[in-house]
Amino acid sequence: MRGHESSVFSISVHASGRYAITTSSDTAQLWDLDTFQRKRKLNIRQSVGIQKVFFLPLSNTILSCFKDNSIFAWECDTLFCKYQLPAPPESSSIIYKVFAVTRDGRILAAGGKSNHLHLWCLEATQLFRIIQMPTKVRAIRHLEFLPDSFDAGSNQVLGVLSQDGIMRFINVQTCKLLFEIGSLDEGISTSVISPHGRYIASIMENGSLNIYSVQALTQEINKPPPPLVKVIEDLPKNKLNASDVKMMVPSGRVQRPTKSRDSKIQTRILKQDLTGTFENKENELSDGLNKKRLQILLKGYGEYPTKYRMFIWRALLQLPENHTAFSSLIDKGIHEAFINLQKQYPIKSRKLLRVLQRTLSALAHWSAIFSDTPYLPLLAFPFVKLFQNNQLICFEVVATLIINWCQHWFEYFPNPPINILSIIENILAFHDKELLQHFIAHDITSQLYAWPLLETVFSEVLTREEWLKLFDNVFSNHPSFLLMTVVAYNICSRAPLLNCTLKDDFEYFFHHRNNLDINVVIREVYHLMETTPAHIHPDNVLDVFVALTKGQYPIFNQYPKFIVDYQTQERERIRKDELDYLRERQAVEDMHAEVDQQRIKDEAWYQKQELLRKAEETRREMLLQEEEKMMQQRQRLAAVKRELKIKELYLQDAARRRFLKLQQDQREMELQRLDDEIERKVQMRDQEIATTTKDLEMRQLELESQKRLYEKNLTSNQEAIAKEIKEDADAYRRKVDLEEHMFHKLIETGQTQSRKTQKIIEENLAKAEQACLNTDWQIQNLHRQKSNDLQRNEGYREVANLLRKNRRKESEVLNAMMEEEAKKWKEAEEKGFHLRSEKKASALSDESRKWFLQQEMSAALEHAENPCNKEVLQLQNERVTLSSLPRTSELNDISDMDSSTQISLNRKTREWDSMEQNLIKKVRNLRQRLTEQARERCRTPHLLTM
Repeated sequence: MRGHESSVFSISVHASGRYAITTSSDTAQLWDLDTFQRKRKLNIRQSVGIQKVFFLPLSNTILSCFKDNSIFAWECDTLFCKYQLPAPPESSSIIYKVFAVTRDGRILAAGGKSNHLHLWCLEATQLFRIIQMPTKVRAIRHLEFLPDSFDAGSNQVLGVLSQDGIMRFINVQTCKLLFEIGSLDEGISTSVISPHGRYIASIMENGSLNIYSVQALTQEINKPPPPLVKVIEDLPKNKLNASDVKMMVPSGRVQRPTKSRDSKIQTRILKQDLTGTFENKENELSDGLNKKRLQILLKGYGEYPTKYRMFIWRALLQLPENHTAFSSLIDKGIHEAFINLQKQYPIKSRKLLRVLQRTLSALAHWSAIFSDTPYLPLLAFPFVKLFQNNQLICFEVVATLIINWCQHWFEYFPNPPINILSIIENILAFHDKELLQHFIAHDITSQLYAWPLLETVFSEVLTREEWLKLFDNVFSNHPSFLLMTVVAYNICSRAPLLNCTLKDDFEYFFHHRNNLDINVVIREVYHLMETTPAHIHPDNVLDVFVALTKGQYPIFNQYPKFIVDYQTQERERIRKDELDYLRERQAVEDMHAEVDQQRIKDEAWYQKQELLRKAEETRREMLLQEEEKMMQQRQRLAAVKRELKIKELYLQDAARRRFLKLQQDQREMELQRLDDEIERKVQMRDQEIATTTKDLEMRQLELESQKRLYEKNLTSNQEAIAKEIKEDADAYRRKVDLEEHMFHKLIETGQTQSRKTQKIIEENLAKAEQACLNTDWQIQNLHRQKSNDLQRNEGYREVANLLRKNRRKESEVLNAMMEEEAKKWKEAEEKGFHLRSEKKASALSDESRKWFLQQEMSAALEHAENPCNKEVLQLQNERVTLSSLPRTSELNDISDMDSSTQISLNRKTREWDSMEQNLIKKVRNLRQRLTEQARERCRTPHLLTM
C-alpha cells in the first residue's frame, strides 16, 4: 500500500471494514481493504496541511480537517462534498489539533492549543457550544467520548487530556467536571477507552500502563479510588521497612486475589528487587536500579542500551519530576533575555527553538544569574534536542547538571571559572607537561583549550552517538569526571595540537569535530581519575552528587550576587538608554521620512503640473484638429442630407405612384371578381332553368303515361286514380315551393353576404388610404422639422443675425404649417362627419332597399303561390272531370250502346281533348312567368350593387 511521501499519522477504518483512510501531512488516501488498492487520493496545497481525515461512526461520511481550521464532509461512495462547517467566531478562534465524534455521528468536539473546546452540531452544521476548561489547561492533547450503553450513541461524557498529563471527564450538556485520572507527578501520555465504556487504558509518562474502571471512578465523583498494594512475596522484616518498598516483579506467574461480587479491586503492581542487597543504600537508585551494577555494565559495554538510556539517566540523576513547580516556572512565560534568541542562535526547527526558549526561560526564572549567562544556550542545547518531547525532564536534567557538574562555575562571574580552569591546568601539567608548555609557548590559555569544551559540554566536538556515550559515563561517576574528560581530550589530541602554532588553528580545533576515538578518551579519563594525586584531584574541590529536591527546586545562589545585581542594573540602564536612543532615532527617522515624503510629494506635484500643462497643450491641439474634422464632417453631412432629401422626395413620389397603381389594380381585381360572380350566377341560373325544363318535360312524359294509364283503367279505378293524382300534385307543389324558397333564400344570402363583404372592404380601404395619407403627411412634417433643426444648429457665431432671421422665418413657417394642420384637421373632421353621414345614408338606403326587396319578394311569392294554387286546383278539377268521362278506347268495346249515346260520348270526348290542351298551355304559361320572376330577382341585386 504505497503512495505516501511522508509518514502516516492517522488511520481510520469504515464501520463495514471495507474501506480505510490513511492520512499524512500532505495527502490522504482512500483504500479498498478487499483488494488493498487505492481508490482515491486527496491532494492539497503545500501551504494548507492536513490535520486529520476520518470516517464518522456508523456513517458513510468522511470528515476532513485541515490546518487552516476548514472542515469538509464528503460522501464516501461518490466523494461529493455534502457540507462545510463555517469558521469559528474570532472571540474563540483556535487552531484545531484533536477531534472526537459521538457514536451517532451528530456532535463533533474539537480542541487545540487553548483551554476552549468547540462543540459542532453536524446535522445543523453550526457551532452550538464553547466549553472553557480550567485555567490550568493550556493545550488539549487528546479528546475521546465515553461510550454508554443506554444513550443510543449520543455520548454525553467527554474525556479531555491536557498538557499537564491529567485527563478530565466532563459532561458536555451540563459542562460539569465529573472525574479525572492522572496527576502532575504521574501524568498520562496517551489514553484509550474500551468500546463499551467500561475501562480506560492509559500509558503513563513513566512508561507504565494503567487500566481504570469507569464504574469505580463514577461511584465517588472527583475522588480517585484508593490504591491497593499487593505484596508479591514476603521479605524478612529486618531487611525491609514499609517506606523502602521499591520492588520489581519476578518472572513467573503473579498470584491475584479472588474477586468478590460486590466490588472490583484495582490492583497496582509495584516493582521489587529480590536479588539486591541493602548494604550500600547510597548506591540504590529509584525504580529498583543499583548504581554499582550500572557502572559495571557501563565499563563492560562502554555505553548504556539506547532503548533504556533515558530511563537510566533519569534514575542516575534521581529527577524528582516536580510538575507543579515546573508549571509555575513555565507559566511566567518567556524571559525577556531570551525573546530574541533566534537572532543570536538561528535554529531551523521552530519547535526546537520554542522548547529551548522555554527551558532557558525556566532556568532564568529559577535563578537570576542564568538570564545573564551567555553560554547557557550552548550548555542546554544538546539536552533540549535530546528531551524536546518532555520539557520537564529536559529542565531537570540541565538543572541537575548545573548544580553538580558546574560547581564553582559562577564564582568569578561574568568571567570564566578561573578556579575550575586552574584545576584543569594543574592536572594537565601533571600528566602532560610538554603539551602545557606548548600551550604556554604559543600563548594558549585554559580559556581556549578547556573552556570551549566545558561551556558546550563537548557538543561541538563530538557526534550524537559519541556525546551520548560520553555522558553515560559522566552521569554514572563523580562530578569531577567532566573536568577529567577535558584533560583527557587534550592529552588524546596532543599530536595534532603539538603541530598547531597559530591561535586560529587552536580555536578551530576546539570548536569543531576531530578525528578522535571517544572510547580512547573515556579510558583515559578513568586512568586520570585513578592516577591523579589527591592534592590536585578535583574530588577535593567538588562535592558529591546531590539530586534536586522533590516538590520544590532548591535555591541556586552560588554566584556573586552584587555583580549580578550590578549587571542587572546596568542592563536595565542600558536598556532604558537604548530605548531612549531608539525613540530619538525613531523620531529623527520619522522627521527624515516626513521631509523625504514632503520632498517626494513636491517633486510629484511639480511633475504632475508639468504633465498637466503638456496634457493641456496636447488637448488643445487635439481640440483644434477635432474642430477641423467636425467642420469637414458637417459639410459632408450637409451634402449627404441634400442627397437624402432628394432621394426621399423621389421615394415619396415613387411610393405615391405605387400606391395609386396598387389601388387601381385592386379596383380592377374587384371588378373582375364581380364580373366572374355575375357570370357564375348567370350560369347557375341557366343550369337551374335547364334543370327545371327537363323536370317539366319529364313531368309531361309522366302525365302522358298517366293519361294512358287513366284511359286504360278509367272504369275500374277512376276514384282511386283521381285521389292519387291529387296527392301527387299536392306533393309536387310543396316540393316545388320548398325548392324555390330554398333557392331564393340561397340567392338572397349570397347577395347579402357579398354586399356586406364589399362594404367592409371599401370601408377598410378608405381607412387604410386615409391612415397612409396621414402618416405620410406626419412623416413629411417630422422630416421637415428635423431638417430645419439641423439647419439651425449648423450656424456659426458670425452668422447670428442670419440665424435669427431664419428662426423668425421658421417660426412663420411653423405657424403657417400649424394653421394648415388645423385646417387639415378641421377638413379631416368634416370629411369624417361627411363619411359618417354617408355611411348612415348608405345604411338607410340598404335598409330601404332590403325592405323593398322583401316586400317585392313576398308579393311575388304570394302572386306566384295564389294563381298557381287556383289554376292547379282548376286543372285538378278539370282532370277529375275528364277522368270521370269514358275513354274512346273503352267506348269502342261497347257494342250494345245506341247511336244517340255514342254521339254524346263522341262529343264529350272532343271536349275532354280540348280541355286537356288548354290545361297544358296554362301550365306552360305559369312555368314561363315563374322563370321570368326568378331572373328579375337575380338581376336586380347585382344592378343595385354596381
